[in-house]
Amino acid sequence: MQGKDLRIVFMGTPDFAVASLQALVEGGYNVVGVITAPDKPAGRGKKLHQSAVKKYATEQELTVLQPEKLKNPEFLGNLKALDADLQVIVAFRMLPEVVWDMPRLGTFNLHGSLLPNYRGAAPLNWAIINGETKTGVTTFLLDHEIDTGKILFRKEIDIWENDTVGSVHDTLMDIGAKLVVKTVDALAAGNYDAISQEEIVEEGEAIKHAPKIFKEDCKIDWSADVETVRNLIRGLSPYPAAWSTLRHKESGKEIATKIFMAMRVEDNKHTAPGTLESDGKNFIKVACTNGWLQITDLQIAGKKRMKVQDFLRGFQQIGEYTFL
Repeated sequence: MQGKDLRIVFMGTPDFAVASLQALVEGGYNVVGVITAPDKPAGRGKKLHQSAVKKYATEQELTVLQPEKLKNPEFLGNLKALDADLQVIVAFRMLPEVVWDMPRLGTFNLHGSLLPNYRGAAPLNWAIINGETKTGVTTFLLDHEIDTGKILFRKEIDIWENDTVGSVHDTLMDIGAKLVVKTVDALAAGNYDAISQEEIVEEGEAIKHAPKIFKEDCKIDWSADVETVRNLIRGLSPYPAAWSTLRHKESGKEIATKIFMAMRVEDNKHTAPGTLESDGKNFIKVACTNGWLQITDLQIAGKKRMKVQDFLRGFQQIGEYTFL
């Protein structure tokens, strides 16, 4: 059997998932239904916001289901009526067994890491935050525990020195879409070897995890070394963004500040971490415990993201502040 003969149900929500759905649709695969998150109020007017996957699926006139609860009997009935041979999951939520075990060929997931490392909600972020030089995508069959099922295929890429989570996201989104198509074809033909994740883990190796990222995880600790701080900034740019607080040295006024990009600079002066230096026109440097970083892109509360040169034109008193 060929992949295009299968009845496929696709499940996903954000932009990362759209590329895979698009690859299936434009490749002529039979996507009989799309499952995505319910519309949610967003913005000042609290208008209902559709997921990126729903927008694309609607444009393609695909059947869309948006269950609040995946064990809802009505949803399960509607899902069963789609009579899928295979379910494809990309950036969706955890599925109950009654859902992932429904199709005759099962359900596979595209995950943004080289499993078994970086299981969890934020694999791209944590790989960069931890200073990895390689990452990738993995397709695997769903099992009872999250991100632990048998591996079908993996594709590795390099993480370059100035990559951010944004650039890696875009690269893996496209590579992942191709891997999804390859996996569908392999499952249809029965041409694959499903490998247990335990077989890949070397003896004594500790598996790295990728838990959900919260606001406190994004706070910059300037007393860390330069590379640790730079990796945190890269691993959170553009979203959710690393942050710090500018404090006025005399008044104590504090301004929340997001930092999107910074680069190492040669400076042998040793001073307190968080100390800030600027010429008031072109640069802002911040001291870490063993060196300095030069900020190139930032955003203070109530303003838009901007280059440092544009920021300094409207914030000429920067020398009166320090970073906490």
